[in-house]
Amino acid sequence: MSKTQFDEAVQQATGRDPRYAAEAYAFLRDALDFTIRALQKRKVKIPGHVSGPQLCEGLREYALREFGPMVPTILEAWGVRTTRDIGEMVFNLIEAGIFSKSATDRVEDFENVYTFDDAFVKPFLPKRSITPTRPDSGNRLS
Repeated sequence: MSKTQFDEAVQQATGRDPRYAAEAYAFLRDALDFTIRALQKRKVKIPGHVSGPQLCEGLREYALREFGPMVPTILEAWGVRTTRDIGEMVFNLIEAGIFSKSATDRVEDFENVYTFDDAFVKPFLPKRSITPTRPDSGNRLS
């Protein structure tokens, strides 16, 4: 797919469905490329396409590498709030003729793969270690 073809498909998708920014579609394309390379590296057989959950997982890994703790802010700015949104974008690109699908692929395949809080916030929360203190250790506030 050429850059021009992809840009035209994104323009068509954002014209029909303005919920998602053009940047989100470009990121989705890059996340798909990342996902395919990661699956090939792990020697996972890809039967002609990547599944919805596989793409969501790949996007999660790619987003964390690219944006770190800023992922929720960036995705929110692009209109992407759930894994279902990822699926909606994929199907917008399918409708625009730039992505393809198998006969069994459905937008529902992207539903609730993970929460954005679990995927993008929790990895950056401080890890709490609970170390009990002994009452006679002198760790008292006075």
